[in-house]
Amino acid sequence: MLNIILKTIFIFFSFVSAAYAYLGPGIAGGILAATLGIVIAILASIFAVIWFPLKRLFKRIKEKKIKKQEKFD
Repeated sequence: MLNIILKTIFIFFSFVSAAYAYLGPGIAGGILAATLGIVIAILASIFAVIWFPLKRLFKRIKEKKIKKQEKFD
């Protein structure tokens, strides 16, 4: 299977020719914006996966302290 994939890739790249296309400076801004968007989305998802369970844990600890304090009062 790997052999077939490698042969296909080799054949595909053997027939590459120049595109003669102009990529202006505007495309760099689009690529930069898309890249930053992906990176920020990944960081936000990692933050959410880590922060929200910790937030729930802190809330439980705080509630236990309040109940314990009410017990002594």
